[in-house]
Amino acid sequence: MKTKITELFEIEHPIIQGGMHWVGFAEMAAAVANAGGLGLITGLTQRAPEDLAKEIARCKTMTDKAFGVNLTFLPSVTPPDYPGYIKAIIDGGIKAVETAGNNPAKWLPVLKENGIKVIHKCTSVRHALKAESIGCDAVSVDGFECGGHPGEDDVPNFILLPRAAEELKVPFVASGGMADGRSLVAALALGADGMNMGTRFMATKEAPIHQNVKDALVAASELDTRLIMRPLRNTERVLDNAAVDRLLAKEKQLGAEIKFEDIIGEVAGVYPRIMRDGDMEAGAWSCGMVAGLIHDVPTVKELIDRIMGEAHEIIAGRLARMDA
Repeated sequence: MKTKITELFEIEHPIIQGGMHWVGFAEMAAAVANAGGLGLITGLTQRAPEDLAKEIARCKTMTDKAFGVNLTFLPSVTPPDYPGYIKAIIDGGIKAVETAGNNPAKWLPVLKENGIKVIHKCTSVRHALKAESIGCDAVSVDGFECGGHPGEDDVPNFILLPRAAEELKVPFVASGGMADGRSLVAALALGADGMNMGTRFMATKEAPIHQNVKDALVAASELDTRLIMRPLRNTERVLDNAAVDRLLAKEKQLGAEIKFEDIIGEVAGVYPRIMRDGDMEAGAWSCGMVAGLIHDVPTVKELIDRIMGEAHEIIAGRLARMDA
């Protein structure tokens, strides 16, 4: 399938694996790349630029296909060594970067000078237009359904994607609620040039996370995610558990007076305990509503092949018959 996204990133299928904290290791990125999509190493999961350089090198031993790096720009008193991470990306020969968080304008010139294509994650049309205006090559449009941070506008993809298509000139992918061939065809019909999957890729054989997490995703329904940190205007969609219950109780009790320090025990430093150790009650962890569409744990290749097979059948079969 040829789209502007497959041409831009020189991949076989218009499917991108989103950056996920403590999930986007070399194993994940390589598996997606080998299956014809764009796999991404999550930069800030690596504690230092030297570690990212090693992870990029490790990924190159697992695939000879192109893969990228996710780099999230966070507001912080002591920010990560972003120049170091970017140097590791450039020195590693990476040609695709997914940026997220704060405006990446400061870093675009050096990335562009080194032939790197940039796709920026956005949760609104206005942010997507800003990303386009500063020179991003593509945009990932994240609807309200997505796991992680859906923004504060609460616009789902059935509205957000066609609005993006009306306004944007650069290609974009749909993120949030993407799971199968139906998702891909719907995204294309609404104006996107591909799709970004996060939660769905977690429930694969190669995902380097604890089996308890994969089992939780298969067991979950579309009703099992919650929104946390709304009073802090840092909304995150997570899978419901005891830690989330405690956090939401604090939000209700403290109301507008709540501070990040009040919930730090439920959100700070919990990912290693969940993703690596399988402690499912350790804290809040990002999960999309798409969990309701996850029913198995295939290999990445089986998943992508299945998605593309379903998409082609829907386009050439079901829709073609309706249009006859």
